[in-house]
Amino acid sequence: MQDVCVFCGSSAGKDPVFMQAAKALGDAISSASLGLVYGGAHVGLMGQVADAVLEGWQKVVGVIPQSFASKVSHEGLTQLHVVDSMHARKAMMFELADACIALPGGFGTLEELTEVVTWAQLELHQKPTGLLNINGYYNALLVFFDHAVEAGFIKPQHLELLIVHHDPTQLLQLLEDYKLQAASHN
Repeated sequence: MQDVCVFCGSSAGKDPVFMQAAKALGDAISSASLGLVYGGAHVGLMGQVADAVLEGWQKVVGVIPQSFASKVSHEGLTQLHVVDSMHARKAMMFELADACIALPGGFGTLEELTEVVTWAQLELHQKPTGLLNINGYYNALLVFFDHAVEAGFIKPQHLELLIVHHDPTQLLQLLEDYKLQAASHN
């Protein structure tokens, strides 16, 4: 694992713990000598995680749609790709990374996370996907996923495609272990 894609909110959220978690994840990524691939903005959790990785002297690659580029692009990145659509953004972010992690966020973050897990379910990739569940932010979503299993819409083994933890360093280790385990089965 060399580069981690992080999906997260472009806002800070109401609880300061979310910005603290974004910084902690960025610190953990840089401490593990990994690069970051993310949405390219300087605002909210996005900006915080990018700044933390940059402060650790690691590579940060942003991917941002042209429609947002002039408004919220992070100026200090290692590399910034400006693409023509949100779809192109997601595809490029995924292609550039070896694993994905979702921090708290809104509809966009949820859509990015579920699309990547869906691709894994369909066996289109074997990249690990993590959910950093800060302060129980995603507890209700996890309950919904369990409900979807009980209702017969998600197979129980597909829940294992999403690695959930509340600690950034431990989550990164779980993703690395998953990646190594998947490689040993090939």
